[in-house]
Amino acid sequence: MFFYRSGAIIEGKHMNLNRRKFLTVSALAGIVSATTPRPVQAVTLPDPSTKARLRLSCQDTVAPGKTIAEKLDFLEANGFEAFEPHGKNLLEIADELQKAMQGRKIKIGVICGGMQGSLISDDEAVRSKAMDSIKEVLTAAGALGATGMVMVPARPNQTKLEHWEARELLVKVLPEIGEHAQKVGMHMLLEPLNRKECHFLRQVADGAAICRDVNHPGIRVMGDFWHMTFEETSDMAAFVAGGKYLRHVHMASRKSRKMPGEDAGDNYVDGFKGLKLIGYQDLVSFECGLKGDRSKALIAAAKLLREQWEAA
Repeated sequence: MFFYRSGAIIEGKHMNLNRRKFLTVSALAGIVSATTPRPVQAVTLPDPSTKARLRLSCQDTVAPGKTIAEKLDFLEANGFEAFEPHGKNLLEIADELQKAMQGRKIKIGVICGGMQGSLISDDEAVRSKAMDSIKEVLTAAGALGATGMVMVPARPNQTKLEHWEARELLVKVLPEIGEHAQKVGMHMLLEPLNRKECHFLRQVADGAAICRDVNHPGIRVMGDFWHMTFEETSDMAAFVAGGKYLRHVHMASRKSRKMPGEDAGDNYVDGFKGLKLIGYQDLVSFECGLKGDRSKALIAAAKLLREQWEAA
């Protein structure tokens, strides 16, 4: 459990506290006894009439094809509902993407990444750069009809803040992003990663708790089966903990982050049970590498997910 002091970050500046020297065992005990923990909100399951749906999406780097139009042709022919571009080059491909989407049933779903810097950096200039780049991607993505943008608060070595300070700062700055996201018809999606890829935000429940504290409809969380393999004790429990805040899911094989089904024993039934319990209505998108033929592997993976969805 993490404890953090309200007001420790003032006007975005880091107060230099040496907590190891400051907090003795007795002082920590005093804080625990004096602090009334905020109760965790109970998960409210949807009305039983709300039936979850498996809506498949695929990232641009995963779909077979040399052009965006070829990728969309393949995905549409194989029952995919959405296409997931990357945010880093969204402005460069916007015209091609817009033209390729005309007259199709498949839609642009979520935009993956594109942020520069870190929202929880101890450097104000880095935070400002992150805020500006996020708004830029959100605006461009909203104009293209996308529904959300995936964001990782910080990669390794992007902040020197203590965990509690970083969390407090993130909760403070996210409402501004949520407001901008809502104006352009989007959600900002917090993505938990595994401990080898980040030190901050590693579980779906943590992301949901941040969404709860931010309390803005533009801020939501997502789950990624690859990262969940290492950080969650139960896929089902993780998604149930995400509850109403969960708005996106990424797929990959469980051992090597390849195409689902390319690792022996790839199983997502437990997680799909959780998605069904919360009446999940959003996208399940492929973010992975592959070992074999791209077209055959993606068709086989989609078949596997549909079968396991039915079994859940």
